[in-house]
Amino acid sequence: MKRILDLDAATYRRHAIHGEDRVWAETNCYTDLLVEQLHALGVEPVAALPFTLGIDFEGDQWTFFKFPDGDLADLYGIEVQELAVWRPLTDHIEDQVELGRPVMVELDSFFLPDTAGTAYGLAHMKSTVGVNEIDVSARHLGYFHNQGYYTLGGDDFDALFQMNGLVHERMLPPYIEYLKRIPGQAPLQGGALLEASLGLLRRQLSRLPADNPFGRFKAQFSRDIAWLMDADMEIFHTYSFANLRQYGACFELAETYLRWLAGQGVPNVTMPAEKFAGIAQTAKAFQFQLARSMARKKPLDLAPLDAMAAAWDEATGALRTGHG
Repeated sequence: MKRILDLDAATYRRHAIHGEDRVWAETNCYTDLLVEQLHALGVEPVAALPFTLGIDFEGDQWTFFKFPDGDLADLYGIEVQELAVWRPLTDHIEDQVELGRPVMVELDSFFLPDTAGTAYGLAHMKSTVGVNEIDVSARHLGYFHNQGYYTLGGDDFDALFQMNGLVHERMLPPYIEYLKRIPGQAPLQGGALLEASLGLLRRQLSRLPADNPFGRFKAQFSRDIAWLMDADMEIFHTYSFANLRQYGACFELAETYLRWLAGQGVPNVTMPAEKFAGIAQTAKAFQFQLARSMARKKPLDLAPLDAMAAAWDEATGALRTGHG
């Protein structure tokens, strides 16, 4: 067995970001994964959330938001490195885990038991997991994924790592990264962590979209709704993931960050936090409204997009004034 942290999947306690009271139980696989890995490594991931303020509508989808590598280095002394695959995948993972480096690798959710009911045994979908422990001879894997920490083994292990040979000769290796401690740089704590996080906030506020992204999204959504009404529910799920879930979940994380700042005594963040909470809640309701409209082929009221646009203006305006 190669292991970094001595964790038990049955007793592992998730970060509060993945608590039962959340509007969006999951964000995206990469961000959720890093939240739990940082949490397990003993640092506070919320301090690194200023990046959530700067997401934008990218023309056909909202920003797939991720922790910037430089922010992880500045706050926690952790760098993200890409791993070149030139040997069997399990060999690479074993070596890095033995060196104390969590490995983040794209795997097929069809063989990940924690996705039961959505993808496990149902759909081949790539998703990034963070490997904490591996035992090739015992066909065992301990891994972070989405909201928590899990284990798998047996045939699932064999299928994930192609232990019986490639499915086909043109099969490409997955994208792999690992987390590495920067020598001599300890994670920031207390006041130093707060000041560094506020520095990231100021930098992020200088990079906000030049105009309100909800206006551009509404214009594109108004065009998309015509063909969405003729699409099946599988298209709804993919469209919603790339749009409503991305910005809804991201702005809930922005709310979480601002409430953390408020708890540290930072002023002028409570109202923006409430506005971002409103966006997250409205986005969730709007997602259900879109699903019903598509199922019933009924017109959809786009007024919630205007409400979210107004909330974005108020929140970002207040943050620029108070912290820009």
